[in-house]
Amino acid sequence: MMGIIRMAIVGLIVGILARFFYPGAVPLNWFWSIVLGIAGSFVAGLISQMIQPKQGQQALHPAGFIASILGAMLLIFVCRTLLHIV
Repeated sequence: MMGIIRMAIVGLIVGILARFFYPGAVPLNWFWSIVLGIAGSFVAGLISQMIQPKQGQQALHPAGFIASILGAMLLIFVCRTLLHIV
């Protein structure tokens, strides 16, 4: 239970920071900011796994804090340009 709460809090912080650093307004409520932060962490983890594969680790793993913010910003970019969402 504490892991889920911790993941939600970190996701919220990452999502808010990604929205802050992304140019232009990103209108999301707090729930979608959490989802953005958590998804950004997994996107950054996938990219780092593709760049430098490590023996014996899962295909999906969370990334570091700064990489998570960059991954969330990448998700905002993809949603805005390709999917016309957000």
